[in-house]
Amino acid sequence: MLHFAGGFAILCGQVFNECAYPPYYLRLIVEQVMAIGIQSILLVSVTALATGSVMALQFGYGLAKFGGKLYVPRIVSLAILREMGPVFTSLLVAGRIGSGIASEVGSMKVTQQIDAIRALGTSPIKRIVIPRLVASMIALPILTLFADYIGLFGSMIVCTKELAINPEYFFAKSIETLRMYDLLTGMAKTLVFAFFISMTACWKGLNTEGGTQGVGESTTWVVVTSSIFIMISDFFLTKLFILTVYPKY
Repeated sequence: MLHFAGGFAILCGQVFNECAYPPYYLRLIVEQVMAIGIQSILLVSVTALATGSVMALQFGYGLAKFGGKLYVPRIVSLAILREMGPVFTSLLVAGRIGSGIASEVGSMKVTQQIDAIRALGTSPIKRIVIPRLVASMIALPILTLFADYIGLFGSMIVCTKELAINPEYFFAKSIETLRMYDLLTGMAKTLVFAFFISMTACWKGLNTEGGTQGVGESTTWVVVTSSIFIMISDFFLTKLFILTVYPKY
């Protein structure tokens, strides 16, 4: 743990230091945004649709026992924008993109491609780490925004078909309940999650040893560690937003 904490802090310092001066590899950033964002849309869409539908069902039939079925649009919309959308999307990206970054960078490490980059006088931080970090912090909030809308759409369909709540009522109550800070705080969380996912994957990839077996172990380690980071940081970010952003009830 101490080795990871120290290495992670050193890598963060190197990234912030090298971000301050050119060259900037914009083409690499665009390529990573395409790989992280575009190729994850289908996975995020299916998960968001299922999550919104299940939440509407559970809240609907649970609150119906107490005569509170009409509160489902308010509860579901708040839960999706504040928590479910950002967290579920980030966990999916950690599983798909975090493991991909770790295996790609780890393979470059064990085949000595990173040493070749250094020998050519180019910084591996600029060519490998920074493009993946910037692309993750661009793509993940956009994916989260997309997942929020898909999740709300799925919950609206379930409310219409299963709970006899018409779409106009669902839409009106969602708009009445939601505020801009609900959306922005959820997307702000994904910036922190994207930072942890990409930096953890890059650090582990750059420190991979043991050939192809080491690459596989690094991939598993990154998925587990990124997921833990997401869940822990989500708690502290939620607590921070409750104290500073969300209105006091």
